[in-house]
Amino acid sequence: MTISTSVAKLAMISLDCADAGASAAFWSEVLGWKIGASGEGYAMIVGDGPAVGFGTVPDYVAPAWPNEHGSKQFHFDLAVDDLDAAQTRCVELGATVPSEQPGETWRVLLDPAGHPFCLTKAENWG
Repeated sequence: MTISTSVAKLAMISLDCADAGASAAFWSEVLGWKIGASGEGYAMIVGDGPAVGFGTVPDYVAPAWPNEHGSKQFHFDLAVDDLDAAQTRCVELGATVPSEQPGETWRVLLDPAGHPFCLTKAENWG
């Protein structure tokens, strides 16, 4: 479906976390994007698509995974060529792999701030 008019253009997605600099460093490495801004309590990465911002929130609580309601609040789906290699690299960068997984073609990982994100084979995206 094509929308003929728009009110706005998505410029940035922002995520709360315990340490903005650490989250930006992790996602910069995972996505291969540059850290475009970093300061006290805030950081941003820029690359292909909207920027991703990170804000340090006092007493931050990570989303639960698994969640009894199936909710992830918000997450990234990342297309990769090799699930095992991508998972290994993300873990080296600080991600963790929860024991509960949705199936064979997707892997759920948690970033250092506890946000769930998914890896899937790039071929699954057409």
